[in-house]
Amino acid sequence: MTPLLESGPLALKAGAHGLVVQGVVDFDTAAALARAGSAWMREQPAGSRVVLDLTGIEHISSAALSVLLEWLRQARSVNVVIQNVELSTPLARLTAVAGLDALLPAGD
Repeated sequence: MTPLLESGPLALKAGAHGLVVQGVVDFDTAAALARAGSAWMREQPAGSRVVLDLTGIEHISSAALSVLLEWLRQARSVNVVIQNVELSTPLARLTAVAGLDALLPAGD
């Protein structure tokens, strides 16, 4: 995996199939995380199919949702297909409470 961002308790890596986030996503780390992931998306060929693996997120806040929504928007703008979004249990609960789970692809 290729490291894209390491900021304290947060790491973003690019793997063979997409992005992997591990650690704490909060208001202190969200902007840098969104920028790094969006930059990676812009580098992908149009039509690429990627997975967002957020199962390693340990601490969640609404900042994590804002990063996820930004990445979905960025992917759409550069014609990258988000094939699947894998969520940690706490992030899945927060996504459901916010009513955003229906917006996320569940994989093929």
